[in-house]
Amino acid sequence: WNRIFKALIIDPDWEWEFIDGSYVKAHQHSAGAVGQEPQAIGKSRAGNTTKIHLAVDGCGLPVEFEITGGEVNDCSVAPQLIAKLPDAQAIVADKGYDSECIREQIIKKGARAVIPRKRNSLKGNADMDWGLYRYRHLVENAFARLKQYRAVATRYDKLKRNYESMVAMACGYLWLPV
Repeated sequence: WNRIFKALIIDPDWEWEFIDGSYVKAHQHSAGAVGQEPQAIGKSRAGNTTKIHLAVDGCGLPVEFEITGGEVNDCSVAPQLIAKLPDAQAIVADKGYDSECIREQIIKKGARAVIPRKRNSLKGNADMDWGLYRYRHLVENAFARLKQYRAVATRYDKLKRNYESMVAMACGYLWLPV
């Protein structure tokens, strides 16, 4: 399903790229698969959760995603997600991605990092492009559309690969013409 999703991506807008992560509650019966295959189900305050790390293009359509356990921080998955993305003018993310190594990786790709700094930062947000950051809602809207699919909104699958297939299928539907 991931290859079909990639085949459906036609003429994406690579000028801006937006990344973010969202939690998905895992059904109580989705945990505990037999065998050694990865499940990507983590324990958090909310119980069993999975996290979708999503990258969307300038039009708000999904182009890449990673599935991890719910306890995984955004900063730890961002380098793999950013490495998969083609060159862009700017990569926009929220404060959860405020890290110097992420900023350096984005700059090495030839893009501008539009990430607000955390409150305790010594550098501040003087160089922040708040006009472009305002469009970050595009990735949030993509999550809202993805979570309209029941199999994505609540994880019922025991294995990570099966849930990745469901997310890839839902992302592919978003690329189909209306």
